[in-house]
Amino acid sequence: MEIEVLGPGCNNCKKLHAETEKALHQLGLEVPVTKVERIDEIVAHGALMTPALVINGKVKAAGRIPSQAELTSWLATAAMDR
Repeated sequence: MEIEVLGPGCNNCKKLHAETEKALHQLGLEVPVTKVERIDEIVAHGALMTPALVINGKVKAAGRIPSQAELTSWLATAAMDR
């Protein structure tokens, strides 16, 4: 499973990273969360707003921090699909 947090390193980007790691921990998954801060890489993903969360190459959220319920659901689904 591949998880990326897209953003220039702002507070919301850091919060999304932390919340994603928290959801992974709750699910008992040990998956690294990659920070993507380069604008050209963010644009390549098609994310128009940051922070953005990408799971297995798909942008799941952009311009907001998803709830823990959303994060947990997306991550659990992605874990089952691998």
